[in-house]
Amino acid sequence: MMITRVRSAVSSIIGGIMASGSSAHENHPDLPLRFPYSRPDFLTLSPDEVECSADHISRPILILKEMKLPWAAGYAEVINAGKSALNEDQACCEVVELRKRPADPSSPSYTPTRRRSSLPSADVLESIDSSEVKEQNFHYWALFDGHGGSGAAVFAAKFLHLHIEEQLQEVLEILQNPSLQPPTCLGEENPIHQLHPSAGCSQRGLSRAASLRGAAGAPGSPNTMAPRFFMEKKIKQESLVVGAIENAFKEMDAHISRERMVYSISGGCTALVVVYLLGKLYVANAGDSRALIIRGGEIIPMSSSFTPESERQRLQFLAHLQPSLLGNDFTHLEFPRRVTKKELGKRMLYRDFTMNGWAYKTVQEEDLKFPLIYGEGKKARVLATIGITRGLGDHDLKVHDSDIAIKPFLSCSPEVKIYNLSQFEHGADDVMILATDGLWDVLSNQEVAEAVSGFLGNCDPDDQHRYTMAAQDLVMKARGVLRDRGWRIAGDRLGSGDDISVFIIPLMHGIKQPPPS
Repeated sequence: MMITRVRSAVSSIIGGIMASGSSAHENHPDLPLRFPYSRPDFLTLSPDEVECSADHISRPILILKEMKLPWAAGYAEVINAGKSALNEDQACCEVVELRKRPADPSSPSYTPTRRRSSLPSADVLESIDSSEVKEQNFHYWALFDGHGGSGAAVFAAKFLHLHIEEQLQEVLEILQNPSLQPPTCLGEENPIHQLHPSAGCSQRGLSRAASLRGAAGAPGSPNTMAPRFFMEKKIKQESLVVGAIENAFKEMDAHISRERMVYSISGGCTALVVVYLLGKLYVANAGDSRALIIRGGEIIPMSSSFTPESERQRLQFLAHLQPSLLGNDFTHLEFPRRVTKKELGKRMLYRDFTMNGWAYKTVQEEDLKFPLIYGEGKKARVLATIGITRGLGDHDLKVHDSDIAIKPFLSCSPEVKIYNLSQFEHGADDVMILATDGLWDVLSNQEVAEAVSGFLGNCDPDDQHRYTMAAQDLVMKARGVLRDRGWRIAGDRLGSGDDISVFIIPLMHGIKQPPPS
């Protein structure tokens, strides 16, 4: 019976994730691994050090050996207390060079825009004569919190910044001209002409009056155009960057889907990304990791967590539109608790996708099905299986002991927030903090801000190690100390038993970057 199977799945949930992380994923033991398990490349760990880092008893905190990350950013991480065999968090930090490719197909250096089937490669970049391109860098920091295995997180750490690069290259020429209004439509002419503010999408030879009449020929002729009214939205250049990042996340998810046909890529992952480009920070989040800025003692949240509770209405609406996704075993309605048979015919509180509040309805037989969203807080689950609603991967994830797919309910689309560095003055203690949920499960925004500000306030402002030491201190505060009753933090509270990864990025270094040309 399905309800029995669901109850079995719910009972196996421990500490925010199913105890056997891969039990709800289809395994492909015959396929080779796409990438072996590793820790972030910038930690430069030897194989022996990687093995030692997986000690669930001592839980050593790993930090940078050398201060070589962009902006002197700090980083620290620690493995979980036994929830999974490996550390399923991953991290990446890069300075990525963008180059505008010649757009004239007759040019010997012309390279067509790459689509889903390929990624930027060193060979392609080297094949373009440096005199024919304009260079632009973007800085990139990212955290990936894996579940059901480390495969998707490792894969995303290797490729997501390349997908962002690919998407940004399409709009690079526009972005490099700050005074340019992004054209509504890119034509086939020379890029200089198509980007000129006075150029239109098509029929450039037409006067405005002719365009409004909609006539490229006589009335009734084959060339007669539909009436056109020049009421177009004004699109900001930063919206092109946001769109590029959003599309990159979609491409990344599709990339994992393709590769899993020939390689073993286990599980899924959340993704929290920061891109610095042309004076602005773009923070993209898909999942329950978190970013915040501390500026002059003020706390500025830069992300929202996407959970079954925060996305209840989206999930319920999807289930309402496509009830077949529920497999006839779940209901999209939410009740304050499980409905029992003795309540059939009674009036009970409920809500659906149209409601923020609650109302009463008469309980019917179909209301006895297991709810689409069940539980509260960190124990809330979609289809009794997964506690996050946005991320990458999870293409094979199914409800325990059934053929009901979870993937249709999971979105790879990030929320992107923008922070303009040039609008504020930043001191040495003004930072952005990125961390996976292992930190936020036990420490609030306020506690994190006080810990980081207090630590940095006692450090030499000129010490480039201060941000890594602050990250290490923060991880230590969330992990705690191992005592008789487990890992304990301040106030004898239960410490985090999850993987924890933390970036601390000093904002004052962003001001020192070369200004947009």
